[in-house]
Amino acid sequence: MVDSTVGTGGGEPESSDSLRTFGAVIQGLREHAGLSREEFGDLVRFSKHTVASVELGRRMPDVTFVERADEALGNTGALRKAAGKLARQPGLAAWFRHWAQLESAAITLYTYECRLVPGLLQTEAYARTLFTNQLPPLDDEQIETQWAARAERQRLLRERPNTAFGFILEEHLFLRRTGGVEVTRELIDHVLQIAELRNVEMQIMPVVRETHAGLDGPMRLLETPENTWFAYCEGQRGGQLVSDSKELSILQRRYARMRAQALGFEDSVRLLERMRGAL
Repeated sequence: MVDSTVGTGGGEPESSDSLRTFGAVIQGLREHAGLSREEFGDLVRFSKHTVASVELGRRMPDVTFVERADEALGNTGALRKAAGKLARQPGLAAWFRHWAQLESAAITLYTYECRLVPGLLQTEAYARTLFTNQLPPLDDEQIETQWAARAERQRLLRERPNTAFGFILEEHLFLRRTGGVEVTRELIDHVLQIAELRNVEMQIMPVVRETHAGLDGPMRLLETPENTWFAYCEGQRGGQLVSDSKELSILQRRYARMRAQALGFEDSVRLLERMRGAL
């Protein structure tokens, strides 16, 4: 089976019962304290618009918001505990959410990327460069939500040491210098640091390569704890989740060929270090 669903941009995903309930509790405690949204926003150092979005269940509150809100509303610890039960991952488009659920439990996750450094490896500065240049434009709140989602997903790399992560990245992703020299330096340093993790395999596909098996575009492959494989291919405005065994076999063979065509780990690290030194 090949599932194809099309996204509609980078806006907020749907709300959830847990988010709406959490927001209602915040609102009830705020009103009991006799605070307007603006007054409460001043206490927690967030705008009244952010407070409204949280109370209405439209926004996943970040850790800082929860900590400050709990302190401002009695410091009972109840909000901190409740925040841990919130179900929605913020900033994930509906067409990506199914893949993200599979990804969170995967035992193997392979990524080939030729357009931009994948989200699991991005620095905050690199990610914000992408968000601020997105079309149609995102507002400040959407950008914060998008980054919160990306940062949350990145925890997979360190919190799942028994998951095997493999990345094949095109050399030109770093040569482009997205965000400028300083952003690129920080990005390369970050990727090199991630490459030191025992469960991560990092390879660079060199620019000077007459051909390779991934020219049809980016792909991601994952294996579930039940040893079932899925693939995900993303385009300009949507993504395609692939579960058909014949299609998966083709993508797996292509990824396997690319692993042989890309630079090995040590050569990849040396190339990244040379690019870092040339900046």
